[in-house]
Parts: sequence; structure tokens; C-alpha cells
Amino acid sequence: MTQTFKNYIGGKWQDASSGKTFPNYNPATGELLGYFPLSDQDDVHAAVTAARTAFEKWRLVPAPKRGEILYRVGELLIRHKEELARLMTQEMGKVLKETQGDVQEGIDMAYYMGGEGRRLFGYSVPVELPNKSGVAMRDPIGVVGCITPWNFPIAIPTWKMFPALVAGNTIVLKPAEDTPHCALRLVELLYEAGLPEGVVNIVFGPGNPTGEALIHHPDVAVISFTGSTETGRHVAVEAAQSLKRVSLEMGGKNAVIVMEDADLDLAVEGILWSAYGTSGQRCTACSRLLVHRSVQEALLEKLVPRIERLRLGNGLDEQTDVGPLINEKQLQKVHAYTEIGQAEGATLVTGGEITRGGDLAKGHFYRPTLFKHVRPDMRIAQEEIFGPTLSVIAIDSLEEAIAVNNNIKYGLSSAIYTQNINRVQQATRDLATGIIYINSGTTGAEIQFPFGGTRGTGNGHREAGLAGLDVFTEWKVVYNDYSGRLQKAQIDE
Repeated sequence: MTQTFKNYIGGKWQDASSGKTFPNYNPATGELLGYFPLSDQDDVHAAVTAARTAFEKWRLVPAPKRGEILYRVGELLIRHKEELARLMTQEMGKVLKETQGDVQEGIDMAYYMGGEGRRLFGYSVPVELPNKSGVAMRDPIGVVGCITPWNFPIAIPTWKMFPALVAGNTIVLKPAEDTPHCALRLVELLYEAGLPEGVVNIVFGPGNPTGEALIHHPDVAVISFTGSTETGRHVAVEAAQSLKRVSLEMGGKNAVIVMEDADLDLAVEGILWSAYGTSGQRCTACSRLLVHRSVQEALLEKLVPRIERLRLGNGLDEQTDVGPLINEKQLQKVHAYTEIGQAEGATLVTGGEITRGGDLAKGHFYRPTLFKHVRPDMRIAQEEIFGPTLSVIAIDSLEEAIAVNNNIKYGLSSAIYTQNINRVQQATRDLATGIIYINSGTTGAEIQFPFGGTRGTGNGHREAGLAGLDVFTEWKVVYNDYSGRLQKAQIDE
């Protein structure tokens, strides 16, 4: 019998107030995995109210104690790593080694942010008047609305929730409707670790009505959103009307630059992983290959056969290299871009096909695709496809490569393969992206560093690292004047 799951609000499992549900499917097999509540404004209001009530006690829990709960969450994630990874592969589709890495990011974040419970750095500096001191400290803000995507359904919720929690905030989580079960298990583990009831609440449903209700609720102080740039722009506009703080992590159109002195074998490995890992469904995925014209054919001679050997299949099969796309809508979008690229005059070298035969018949599989003779202004070189499609653009100099890389509305990740230290320095200075890789692909961020990008990729905030605390805290400055008299700063006496 197919299981029907519930929202978790204020320590209780609850159906949607409407009684409505939506189905959850395995993108590799079409198997029905369960039903989840289709939450509306009433459910979101109940979750926010529970979080607002819990905030008054949670913010007073000493930060080291909040951090200790996150340490226990890390231990539980280790214990359940294989279970969570298999669940994620069934629900999202990417291969098991990648879902294990997804859970590992959550483990890393639990331990890192758990440590912040004994730091949460503020600062004290000298003041300008005698017998007076000053200190700047972090304060929690209140209820945080976390809206998370389907491609990293454990890692990204931890990027948002763990810094928010250690800082003393409470949470309403709305995960993507394509991957609700992973988020539910994460919340269950938080409570198993000792989190007080009401501190984290989870409601399921699509952007409208569930997400809309969250971004418009007057008691939500912060919205942390990861998703498309188009949706993120909408979130920013709507949330601004009630002066919410908004953190946006959005799209990417990332490039690997291969210069004529590059180690081509090493470059091939990085390109394959960056372009076709997670079936290209990463914000950091490489979708543009900027290769020096003098080595373009030599690189493609090595790269194309490797692309064509990539094995499509169920991510639970150890022989699988590339899993399915998340759903039929995304499958059709990716194929539409193949048709756009051909219409624009690019040359389809390999792939470009929906694959439905044999064991793949009921899944959303797309053959790994590569175009060459791509101009930088083509739509396939400018717009985020979010699938296993790579566009090869010939360049004649590093300066041209940097210009092409930066002439895009996104600015998340970039990479360069070269043996020349001077080129490395120039690229590091001039590539206008939040992440730069030297002699490696565009994917693989580590949680102790800030994650995010420029232009249409974000709105200036960062996730992970020390910067991950900024969006979830307010600065409070305390002046202590023990002179026994009125002292006026900046006033001549």
C-alpha cells in the first residue's frame, strides 16, 4: 500500500487542512513513492505560528547547547548515510555515489555549524572615550522560511537550516515537491537529536500556494531561497514588500576554459564530471567549454568518446554513470534547447536524444549532449539549460576567454586549465564569478568557504562558511560607559 505522509508542525504530524495531496515519483522508473500534503495558506500559518512561539525559548538556549544538537545530528547523518543516499537516488535520480556525497555535505555542515555554537564571532574594538567599552554581537532574527530545490535535497536544506539554528532562529522548511521525503527524513533526524518541538516545522507543496504563503507571511523575518533566477526575482520582489531579509541562490551558466598549454587528459576528466554529473542538474554544472582553437580538435578527440561511453540508468545500479532528469517537464525543456541549438546553427556532435528504450522506458533519460561551432551569443550559450548539454566555444586568447566567460547574466563558477602561473593569476583576478577553480572542474564546493555568485546568480549573500551566518543574524552593538558622567562621542568639549 502506498504511504501518505504528513506535515510536521509544532511537534505534531498533520494532514493538509484541505485534505489534498500530491504524488511523488521515482524519475528513473516511474514508480509511485508516496503521497504528500498539498499545503495551503492555513498550513503555512500554523507552521509559522509554531515557529514564532518556539523562537522565544530557542533564542535563549545557550549557543553551545544549540551547537551540541547539531553535533548529534551529524552523528545521526553518518549512521543513516546509506539509507538517506538510497532514498535520495530513488526520489531524485542521481547515482548513489553522488547522493552519498550529498549526505556528506550535510554531515560536514552539521559539524562546522555545531562548532559555531562556541564562537558566533562578534568583535570588540577600542572606543574613543575614556572609561567606556564597546562590543558588536550577533542576534537571531526570528522565523526563517527555507525554500529548497530538488537537486541537492539533503545538502541545501542543511546549508540553510544549520546556521539559522545555531544562531538561535526557528524554521519553516518548504522543500521542492519533487523530493519531499528526503527533507522529511532530515527533519525527523533533527528531532531525534534533541531539537525542541516547534523549532523546525516542515510543510509540503508547490511554489503556489505553499511557497507564496511563506514569503507573504508577516511573521516570517527571513526567506532563504535556492532555485531559478526567474523565481528568485519574484521571491525578492514579493518579500521586499514586508521588508523581509532575502537570501537568493539562483542560476548558473558556468564555463571551463582550456588553454593551449593545458593537460588535456586532466581537462577531460574535469569536464566530464562537471558537465554530466547529476545529469547536468547543478547550479555549478559546466555548460560552456571555452577551448583554445589550437587544441580544440585534440580535446574533442579525447572528450567525445568518453561522453558516448557514459552509461544511462537507475542510479542504484553501480554500473550507471548518468541518472535521469528529475521529471518530464525538465526532459522536454532540455530537448527543446537541443532543437534551439540546431536552429541557431550549432553542430550537434553527440547526444541530443530522449532515451526511452528497454530498462529506461519509464524514466526521464536524456543522452549526454555536446555542441560545437557555438557562438557566445547563442541561446544555448547564454541561457541555463539545467541538463546534460555542453556547448563548445572556440577562443584565441585568455583575454577573449575571460570576456566570453563574463558576458553572461550569471556569475557562479568558472574554471581554467593551464600550466602558466601568470595566466592563473590573471584569471583569478578577472573572472567575475563567486567560485574559481584552477585545473579542476566547476563543481565541488566545500562547506567551510562561502558559496554563491554574482549578477543573476544571487543577491549578494553567501551560504556556508562564516558568511553563512550573516543572513540569519542581526548585528547588535552594546556601549558600556562606566565614567559616571555624560560623554558625547564626536563632540568637542
